[in-house]
Amino acid sequence: MKIKKMLSHSEIASFCSQTAMILNAGIGPEEGMNILLQDTKNPDGQSIITQIRDICAEGNTFYEAIEATDVFPEYVLHMIKLGETSGNLDVVMQSLADYYEHQQNISDGIHNAILYPMIMIAMMLVVILVLITKVLPIFNQVFEQLGTEMNAFSLSLLKFGSNINRYAVLLIVLLCILALCYLYFTKTTGGKVIFTRFAAVFPLTRGLYDQIATSKFASGLAMNLKSGTDTYTGLGLLVNLVENPRLEAKIIACRDAISAGANFSDALQDANIFSSLYSRMISVGFRTGSIDTVMDRIAYQYEKEIDDRIRHLIAILEPTLVIILSLIVGMILVSVILPLMGIMSSIG
Repeated sequence: MKIKKMLSHSEIASFCSQTAMILNAGIGPEEGMNILLQDTKNPDGQSIITQIRDICAEGNTFYEAIEATDVFPEYVLHMIKLGETSGNLDVVMQSLADYYEHQQNISDGIHNAILYPMIMIAMMLVVILVLITKVLPIFNQVFEQLGTEMNAFSLSLLKFGSNINRYAVLLIVLLCILALCYLYFTKTTGGKVIFTRFAAVFPLTRGLYDQIATSKFASGLAMNLKSGTDTYTGLGLLVNLVENPRLEAKIIACRDAISAGANFSDALQDANIFSSLYSRMISVGFRTGSIDTVMDRIAYQYEKEIDDRIRHLIAILEPTLVIILSLIVGMILVSVILPLMGIMSSIG
């Protein structure tokens, strides 16, 4: 039996956005799926939409049709069920589209931030390996013909290069394992969850991932409020969505405070989820009845801050990696060229 792959954030955003437009036009889910089917070229996409259409044609709800596909996350299923029950399915679908588009933008930024240094490091390793396995042996032969030998640093590199040549097969196997690990942590749902939870506690990435988790929370909470979900239920849905242990604990504390009788804005402030500025904005939004608009604005600000942080990180990594590569290559070449030039000068 073939295991179905969960849809990506961009695929969910596209489907929800198109479905929202169809529902806003007064077209029912069954006829709407027929319209989507005409514009869908991907065979897998056609299969999913056909399945949804056929289940709706049998008299089932849109939620039941979506659930039967097994390609949508639990959060989407719950929000669609809530939207159908409350009569706000079009609003919920548009909110889901905005939310997952926001998450895709963040994922793309993180992917680019990770991919660029990995490419640079790979290039660095290739250049260094070529130098110590191919170039240094040639210099060693020249030194032997001149009746001398390279310095200790160059000889240690030469020995290291010889070991690499001897265990080349093991090196290739190791590189393949690393490539498979990269694919697992970036392409599979389980791998992404493991990587995210690791990055959330790793000291060098913890700050960024705390910010990303808070952005997810703000965006998800805005969507829940717009769809008519009560705050207590909405917080319960968001606990597992943020994928961050520290923020999960704060959300649970906030939920417990609401259960004990505290109002929403005070519970959020006491849980210390947002900064003091954002907490005051939420308090004002709560009093004026525009809390969903305020949460949308906060989510947008977090997305901007995350984008700026990622761009700043890339701006630092680029020159740093170039400098490191230049220094390593320069040290290797200088360690053999300068002694060789000294010998040639003495002969001359």
